Amino acid sequence: MAIDQDTPLVSTATATVLSIAFTLVYVVPFYLSASTRPSPTLNRDAPSVIRARVRTVTAACIVASSATLYLLVVTAKLTAFDALHLLGWWPVQLVDVAKCCALTLLLYTGPLFEKIFIEGDLDDFRRGRGVVESLSSWQGYRNFVAGPITEEIIFRSVLVPLHLLAKVSPPKIVFLTPLYFGIAHVHHFYEFTLTHPHTPLVPALLRTVFQFGYTTLFGWFADFIYLRSGSLYACIIIHAFCNWVGLPRFWGRVKRREQYPLSPVTIRGKDDTDAIQPGGDAGQLQLRWTVAYYVLLLIGAYVFYAGLWPLTNSSLALAEFGGSKKSKKSW
Repeated sequence: MAIDQDTPLVSTATATVLSIAFTLVYVVPFYLSASTRPSPTLNRDAPSVIRARVRTVTAACIVASSATLYLLVVTAKLTAFDALHLLGWWPVQLVDVAKCCALTLLLYTGPLFEKIFIEGDLDDFRRGRGVVESLSSWQGYRNFVAGPITEEIIFRSVLVPLHLLAKVSPPKIVFLTPLYFGIAHVHHFYEFTLTHPHTPLVPALLRTVFQFGYTTLFGWFADFIYLRSGSLYACIIIHAFCNWVGLPRFWGRVKRREQYPLSPVTIRGKDDTDAIQPGGDAGQLQLRWTVAYYVLLLIGAYVFYAGLWPLTNSSLALAEFGGSKKSKKSW
């Protein structure tokens, strides 16, 4: 497509305004209806609230994706193929998706060791029990299906192309656009204080700051994967996987699953209870299990760093990160 690569197809201001608008379209409907709005007696994990919210975020994705597709084809004059490529829908290279997922598995070597060999989750999934229990509940459906799909559509498939058209540099896209993703989770502060009225303000604020931090960190990684692979599907799978594994442990000893009195679909760090529940010392695992976990955590981090660029290399990349390199596409 013969368009000057140095000429933005939309202004940065337009990309920013649209990004704010689409973020609001995703979040604001939660508070417009009694069926989606939490109350002191009805929290965000109630099945009725989840069902209603899934409907609103699905509608938000349809509206935002349609508007972005219109902008790409009609305003920016891109071909339908280029527009679908920017949206991460097509083409699909399964090898690229597999490589990006493998990179994520490497990063989570330690947490996977804990989930499989200490908490015993693999046995549940071998019997099909873990999958059934998770996806048959509305919490599980939200955490592993609806949430990853709709959030990646809005915050990757929609927001990233807008900034590419505005000629925002790839590093800036990676570090700035996930702020919308992080801010979209700040409303949980209101929900948490509403359903936990006896929790002091400072811990509730710290919880929200922590949630903003790790959702933004994930957004950095997801944006990088999206730009390097051009695949929305890789981002969705990685998002669902990270929701399943939860936040990696960075301190403390590993524990057996029964020492965490949590629902099988609860995501530590993303639920409405404490991130880590206190457990007794009875039956505490030997220290070598904890040592093994942290060794694997460090090994995984190193291998992840080593494979970050080669495993995300793709002919479908939406942008190049080298200072002297041009984008592969004349967006």
